Amino acid sequence: MVKLEAKQDSQFLDFTTSLVPEIKNRVSEITDSRQIPIDLIHKMADGGLFRLYVPKSVGGHEISFIEFLKLVSLIAQADASVAWCFNQNNVLATTSGFMHKSLAEKIWSDPRAILSNGPPVSPNAIPVEGGYNLSGRWNFSSGSRHATWALAIAPIAGRIGNNGPESKEMRDMFIPNDEVDWLDTWDVNGLRGTGSFSFTVNDKFVPEENTYVLGDPPVAEGPLYLFSRTLLFCAGFATTALGAARSSIDSLIGDTSTRTPQDQNKLSLQPFTHRELGQAEAIWRSANSYLNEAVEQLWDQAINDRKLQEKSRVNLRLASTHAIREAVRVTDIIYNLSGSTAIFESTPIQRKSQDVRAISQQIQGRMAHYDTAGQFFLGLEPEVKLY
Repeated sequence: MVKLEAKQDSQFLDFTTSLVPEIKNRVSEITDSRQIPIDLIHKMADGGLFRLYVPKSVGGHEISFIEFLKLVSLIAQADASVAWCFNQNNVLATTSGFMHKSLAEKIWSDPRAILSNGPPVSPNAIPVEGGYNLSGRWNFSSGSRHATWALAIAPIAGRIGNNGPESKEMRDMFIPNDEVDWLDTWDVNGLRGTGSFSFTVNDKFVPEENTYVLGDPPVAEGPLYLFSRTLLFCAGFATTALGAARSSIDSLIGDTSTRTPQDQNKLSLQPFTHRELGQAEAIWRSANSYLNEAVEQLWDQAINDRKLQEKSRVNLRLASTHAIREAVRVTDIIYNLSGSTAIFESTPIQRKSQDVRAISQQIQGRMAHYDTAGQFFLGLEPEVKLY
């Protein structure tokens, strides 16, 4: 990367590092309130942290994929919910590289603009004069309580899509956050602070200019916009899981010298601790190295070839899912080593364990992605192509 970009990326690394102590100090508040405090969100937004994937042509920073994931890891080691929203909201901001410039400027003229979105449930958009009448429900909209716009993905009635005559045209539709009905469905154990509410609309008019066809080529020229949202999501959420797992290891290491289980030696002196901790470290380092290698390979192709090879996309898909599953193994080891204190909600390993397990239950952590990779390596057509 050119020196100017490296300097810019360093600026965001320094700023994010400065926020980490505050995030750590407010973890209980984030968890209990099921949202990131709005003053913290404003600090992040004012520092440019929610427009990192927005093209420079519309006032964004367009930092590298690799440098962005460093920021995700740093935040995840402080709190997984903040890291999850940070990744989710930035990945959704890549829509700015696909929409027409007037819509991008409408949304990102607000320096605190943030998008929220979730998987659709039976959406329907009917073309009408000047736009669409939209109905449906969208779940798991992370960052819903601090977002300024809701992103609704919906099929357009009566229109054929990009994938053949049997497909439907799909559109990204952007609606001001206060014009949808939010449903508080977020009664969960892990990733509580993401505030991943559901939203609904019923026969809501969405102007044509607030939409674009999902699957059309990007209008922005940067290498970042060659990536599917799915790949950006999976790499970021894998980094979040590994960040939480990393901090669980570090937390245990800090505790072992002072903790003495009942009727036993210090935890740091027990051979069982040595072996289990060594295994956790090896699992984490292996998964982290594989993920980094896959990310770097694909980013190199984006910069130098302007094309992402399918085998490299499958590799990142596999590395991301594997990292999430291995993060669960790591936190399970640390949880077991922590003894009875691990069951208390005030204990960091309790929260980190719940957060990592929540990530593993999300679509990016599903075991079925191993099937996808296996089918590809055998020369078969993968049944699901989330890459």
